Amino acid sequence: MAQPNYSFTKRQKELAKKQKKEEKLKRRAASQEQPNPDEQADSTAPPAAGVPDDPATSG
Repeated sequence: MAQPNYSFTKRQKELAKKQKKEEKLKRRAASQEQPNPDEQADSTAPPAAGVPDDPATSG
């Protein structure tokens, strides 16, 4: 009966772990480049009603 090759198994696990980590970093980098649509909507929202933009030009 053949003995299991633990070195090979360990190496395969390490490679899978490394690949998964790289994919995670790529996803994080991509998400940082493209902000969420909710954040964009908040930043482009008009000011609250009843608050003038410029006090000198209002009323």
